[in-house]
Order: sequence, then C-alpha cells, then structure tokens
Amino acid sequence: MINSLEIIERIQKLMEEQQLNASAFAEKIGVQRSSISHLLSGRNKPSLDLLAKIESNFEEVSFEWLLKGDKNAAPISTQPPTLSQISPRNETAEIADLPTKNIAKEEIVSIVHYYADGTFERFSKR
Repeated sequence: MINSLEIIERIQKLMEEQQLNASAFAEKIGVQRSSISHLLSGRNKPSLDLLAKIESNFEEVSFEWLLKGDKNAAPISTQPPTLSQISPRNETAEIADLPTKNIAKEEIVSIVHYYADGTFERFSKR
C-alpha cells in the first residue's frame, strides 16, 4: 500500500537536495504555493497530477521513487523507445485470440503494449 506520508517525506528530501523552498519548488513544477504548503503541513495528500509534475520537472526523479522510495528505479523516459531499442519478447499471442473492436471510421495510428515489469512497446503507423 502506498503511504502518503512517505511520499511527502521524499518530496521534502527532493526540495532539500535541490535547495528549494516551498515557493521556488511550487514555481518550478507549476503549481500554487498553497498546494505545496498544504501538502507539507499534512492537510492535503499528494495527487497523481502533482506527482506527474514533479516527475516531469526533475530528470532524476521517477514515479517508482516518489511512490515507493525505490532508489534503484531509473527515471521514466517520456519518449517511447524506438523499435531498435526494444528487446523482443518470447511470448506471442495469436491474433485470433485477441479481442476485436469494430472500427468504422477511425484509423489506428499507434498501439502500445505495457508489460508487468514496467517496460512497453509502441508500434506506430509511419
């Protein structure tokens, strides 16, 4: 289970490491200072939106670290890997076994397959 007090402690640690007070931290991630003040005082719990803003503004921060404190978690890239970077999977599904959807006028331009280990593959029509 995710402990919001531990997440707040990690946010405070990040602020200390970056030498940012609540106002500077709020400005850097694009939220109101009161949001950070309420978070640090324990009045509010961290929202997913707030965590996403932190993760996207600090290259060294990952969701895994914010949520679970996993120090070995590498930052999550916002750029999908190219096909040459993706290691092939041994598991393959028969197309006949996959659920189908009737698409009348829409065209599929991208399919993303997420794996349990946190990796993903993106297939684009380009």
